[in-house]
Amino acid sequence: MLFNSFPFLIFLPLVVMLYYFIAPKFRYIFLLMASYYFYASWNVHYLWLILFTTAVDYGIGIGLEKTENPLQRKLLLWTALVSNLGLLFFFKYYHFATDTIQSIGEPFNLFQQLPELKVLLPVGISFYTFQALSYVVEVYWGKEQAERHPGYFALYIVYFPQLVAGPIERYSRLAPQLKANHGFNYDNIRQGLQLVLFGLFVKMVVADNLAPFADSIFSNPADYHSASIFTGIFFYSFQIYADFYGYSTIAVGAALMMGVKIMDNFKTPYLSRSIAEFWKRWHISLSTWFRDYVFIPMGGSRVNRSRLFWNILVVFGVSGLWHGANWTFVVWGLIHALLYFIESRIVSTKGKSFEVNRWTISTMLQVIHNFIWVSLAWVFFRSSGFDQAMEVFQALGNFDEGKQFLLVPQFVWGILLVFIVSDWLLYRQRIDDWLSNQGILTRWFSYAFMLYGIMALSGVEHVPFIYFQF
Repeated sequence: MLFNSFPFLIFLPLVVMLYYFIAPKFRYIFLLMASYYFYASWNVHYLWLILFTTAVDYGIGIGLEKTENPLQRKLLLWTALVSNLGLLFFFKYYHFATDTIQSIGEPFNLFQQLPELKVLLPVGISFYTFQALSYVVEVYWGKEQAERHPGYFALYIVYFPQLVAGPIERYSRLAPQLKANHGFNYDNIRQGLQLVLFGLFVKMVVADNLAPFADSIFSNPADYHSASIFTGIFFYSFQIYADFYGYSTIAVGAALMMGVKIMDNFKTPYLSRSIAEFWKRWHISLSTWFRDYVFIPMGGSRVNRSRLFWNILVVFGVSGLWHGANWTFVVWGLIHALLYFIESRIVSTKGKSFEVNRWTISTMLQVIHNFIWVSLAWVFFRSSGFDQAMEVFQALGNFDEGKQFLLVPQFVWGILLVFIVSDWLLYRQRIDDWLSNQGILTRWFSYAFMLYGIMALSGVEHVPFIYFQF
């Protein structure tokens, strides 16, 4: 079930309404069944994966709390890592691994008969796997007590607003809220609806209208003039941002309508002045996950320069691979690693606030400079392979007037301009907070504008959320 679908527009109000009518002690059962239905509407046959992950990690959490034997605890931790990451590897990376092995062995006539398996990538497996693993690691470190109630633990894994594309929530933040007795609160409903409406606008009007033009450029880059290639890259940068930001905003709003506050996953990342700041504002739940469970355990930044470079490479390389089973994703991650390391050597950000207190020409030039690097890196992320990425970069030199020019309707440029301005307005606050601070005329004009956009200006093609493939 997609957030930008008619069934969801029936599902969400119905779930919220029934949630407040049901006795608090039975709400977890209702939400659990609603979440399983939400996932099963995509593919009921893959429910067993979530059930398996839930059962294994629930048992391991209790086992870790029952024993103080270091060897047994490590064995339980490795069991969780192997079972969770094993499933993720099988469904997401099996063909990537076999193709890589075959390409390496091809000159030597080795590995020619590796079996091919036809499996469908389960929606959200990367997200709920990392959410489950964070719980196990926290219990292993002694930072969290094991959850004894199987129903509440299952709900933590499968809670529908953030199930298939995050944010990746921590147990300490989400679980207590799922257990709390949330009474009906008008402000939560109002703010939740504002977030859902804005999220749908950002996805259906901004992202989906940019998608066809970005697709045209990446499909046939050699046919287009250099100016159009730049436009296509520019459009894709905002398409992927609006797409994922829109989803995350809907998720936050849907949860808030039931009194649950999940983390904001985006905070105006394209207004960042550096790569380090970008990753404090982009996909925050994933970047903090890698920081806490990979980067810091490896030594973090309190190591010598060569080890720090290695730590950064590993974190960004694995982060790239997390996004997709293709070497282009790894290269995308390594580009960010290299930029991050270079910045850390040239400009020390230790102890400095990332938030801009005063916008100056110098600040804006830094933002533009950083945006250009981020956008160029997106070429590898968007491309199906290195050949396509190289074609796009080569096409940047297509100055021949005989090449095609991308014809973009004025209303698309207008939509993009509105989105860019809204991002600037929301630099220090969320859309629901901004709307709450406006007068009644501004608020209702904003509602009408977004509703009109969704009904009249939604992309002509139904474009799935990009991050569903991860």
